[in-house]
Amino acid sequence: MFRRIGRILAFQALYSWAVGGVNIDDLLSFSWVERDLGDNGTSNDDEEGNATDDENSPEELIADNGIKYCLSEAQLKTFESLPSEKKEGILQFSRLLVQGTVENIDEIDTMIKEHLATNWSIDRINKVVLAVIRMSVYELLYQKGTHANIVIDEAVGIVKDYGSDDSHKFTNAILEKISQAIDSQEKEISSGSTEN
Repeated sequence: MFRRIGRILAFQALYSWAVGGVNIDDLLSFSWVERDLGDNGTSNDDEEGNATDDENSPEELIADNGIKYCLSEAQLKTFESLPSEKKEGILQFSRLLVQGTVENIDEIDTMIKEHLATNWSIDRINKVVLAVIRMSVYELLYQKGTHANIVIDEAVGIVKDYGSDDSHKFTNAILEKISQAIDSQEKEISSGSTEN
């Protein structure tokens, strides 16, 4: 659950960077995560702990560039209930994904383009889906501590929640192809180094 929240924040930041032209340094603060706190330092919830119909509740938080950010109510409550060091761990994970993806965007996009059907271009991919795929390709390439199946399952789950229609099937298919290609490359490199 904690890593899922981190991935959701990362894909939202990547989406904002790609679509809204938001400065990456501004995005890495993840300012949309915390509920809007009132003057007394408490969240704008009613007595039962439900978010009030405040214009800044997470489901309605819209940045200056018109991009909507949100976590589900359950995810937000989970995040808020964590000790500060755990929250910071989630945000550090998100920052790693965002910065790593942006720093390696050319390689990532090339890999995505190589695994698209011949009648598809990267520009045709839904921007939410593209942000999730880019982040996931970064993880597959550079975060070897996480098994490929977990990365793909997480991406599919996020796209089911935030994408459109059957976009999770497309996400699964392309990430499976990319994962297999990475595996093949690594096996070739490994067998080549053992022959020397």
